[in-house]
Amino acid sequence: MTGDQKPHDWRTAMPWPGPETHKHARGRLGVVSGRSSQTGAARLAARGGLRIGAGVVSLLCPVEAVAVLAPAVEAVMLKPFGDPEVLAELAEGLDAVVIGPAAGINDATVAHVQALAGTGAALVIDADGLTVFAGWPTDLFAVLDRDDVLTPHEGEFRRLFHDLLALGREQAATEAAVRAGAVIVLKGPRTVIAAPDGRRVINDNGTPWLATAGSGDVLAGMIGGLLAQRMDSFDAACAAVWIHAEAAAGFGPGLIAEDLPDRLPAVLARLWPGQ
Repeated sequence: MTGDQKPHDWRTAMPWPGPETHKHARGRLGVVSGRSSQTGAARLAARGGLRIGAGVVSLLCPVEAVAVLAPAVEAVMLKPFGDPEVLAELAEGLDAVVIGPAAGINDATVAHVQALAGTGAALVIDADGLTVFAGWPTDLFAVLDRDDVLTPHEGEFRRLFHDLLALGREQAATEAAVRAGAVIVLKGPRTVIAAPDGRRVINDNGTPWLATAGSGDVLAGMIGGLLAQRMDSFDAACAAVWIHAEAAAGFGPGLIAEDLPDRLPAVLARLWPGQ
């Protein structure tokens, strides 16, 4: 990575477990699922969060989605909810929550983001969780804090920050982080990660094999998994982006999003100082 940090200095902040570490000490991550016909994206995010090291991962799902999800998950737990108030209650004990992948572009997603913002969990907001605020981005920014992370591709970025891309990707991401008051991950061949305090890096190991449906959902889950382990939000975003690309490059042609979580252990093993 290049930019306002020394290359790869997020490595020193990686939350490696020690001999006495237990699963709850490794953090609790929640991922909000879409409706019964739209559960795949959340499952990808949850698996990414689990593989990156979060100790306990739960899918927070509409009641109607339980029957679809129950046969499709193993280590990931299910927590059904019927309204935003119950969702907020379920998130109270979580360290981080991912919301947006296939969440739906509707009033319910707006209400869910707003409910989660009051829980104290660090939020990773992606995909539909960004697009749903296209007409009123200040409503989103008003509920964010500096621990939260937004992960737009250029189309989603333009919907929230329509005037900034003319500045160039790097400056646009920097200005967006200040405006939103949260970390911005502007995805692309050279992903830009920017924090509200002015830190900024450009990821330098991007790969075209990530141009496949669902890869961004895995990335959102990875960032959430590192946040759940109490990693600084900017460092977590930098680490996840680099590890995500490294995993994809190691697989190469034919990669699909489902392959990515199972590629993470090999990358993590190379980074682990105990290796």
